[in-house]
Amino acid sequence: MKYNRLLFLILIPISFILTQAANNNVYFAEYYSTKIYPKIAQTISFFTSLFSFSLTEILIILLIFLIIIYTITVIIKTINDKSSKYIKEFIINLSVIASIIYFLFVLFCGLNYYRFPFTVYSELEIKESSKEELILLCENLIEKANYLRTKVKIDEKKIAALDDENYYETARRAQYSFNKLSNTYEILTGNYPKPKPVLLSKLMSEMNITGVFFPFTFESNVNIHIPSYTIPSTMCHELSHIRGFMREDEANFISYLACVNSGYDDFAYSGTMLALTYSMNALYMEDYDAFESLYHKYSGDVYKDIKYKTNYWKQFETKVAEISTKVNDTYLKANNQDDGVRSYGRMVDLLLAEQRQSQN
Repeated sequence: MKYNRLLFLILIPISFILTQAANNNVYFAEYYSTKIYPKIAQTISFFTSLFSFSLTEILIILLIFLIIIYTITVIIKTINDKSSKYIKEFIINLSVIASIIYFLFVLFCGLNYYRFPFTVYSELEIKESSKEELILLCENLIEKANYLRTKVKIDEKKIAALDDENYYETARRAQYSFNKLSNTYEILTGNYPKPKPVLLSKLMSEMNITGVFFPFTFESNVNIHIPSYTIPSTMCHELSHIRGFMREDEANFISYLACVNSGYDDFAYSGTMLALTYSMNALYMEDYDAFESLYHKYSGDVYKDIKYKTNYWKQFETKVAEISTKVNDTYLKANNQDDGVRSYGRMVDLLLAEQRQSQN
């Protein structure tokens, strides 16, 4: 039985070969992403969507619990019997489990990192942009954010709120918004499920995580403890992943498109604020004086929302959050995103490309 189990270790080199094939041949990755992945994703997600709650939460908690129990059991048996055989079995079993998980990750998610970028489908041209173009982008987004802020609801703290009474309704509208966007971009079509609110959302905030696409259940899991007005864009971001667009910058941009074209004011505000944040951060690095000048053009309500969001995340500036960010950075670099966390900033190039396209 032990040697039969070891056969599963062959999944590691198979996973490596598949990854290298996708890395060296974009057409292989594209064929998988458009012909094979959608069938797998839509089939599995059909069954997991039958549960309104997040199976991801349960599986992760269960896995951690089982590993702890198993580890303690092995240690006790090793001490009592004074034998190393339990340690050897422990290492073999974990290695087998890790190889299976890694193979499924590559099959269900990893290969999508090497597909054609979204610009191929959107016909947007990424090129070097001038500072004047960036300033114009920020000005337009500020004007739009100020206007949309007057049309959304507010909560008891006078912060922008959602139109829904519960987050499951917000998730339904996120799904609708994505389906609507797929009328423009056929590559986004498909029968994919709604995102799922996470019960342990505050724990996600402790780890600086706003959402997670879990490829083993094909669930888009969303932190609902974050400021309400950021939830729609977070939901749409995770829905981008389940449709096979794994690059963070592209998921942000697709989320922005889904939100601003949704027909819902609170979604449009969420997407606009997402775009505004990244654009103004880019301007801050490029020209602080221009950034400061535009910053004063925020309406009082928009400024209040930004301040609330800033203070919200400040309370989670802990060692746990720092470690989580480093882990995420390592994960991104290992999956064809060489800039790591900084790759989120590339969204600005897509926004600038869209701006140029709209001017033509």
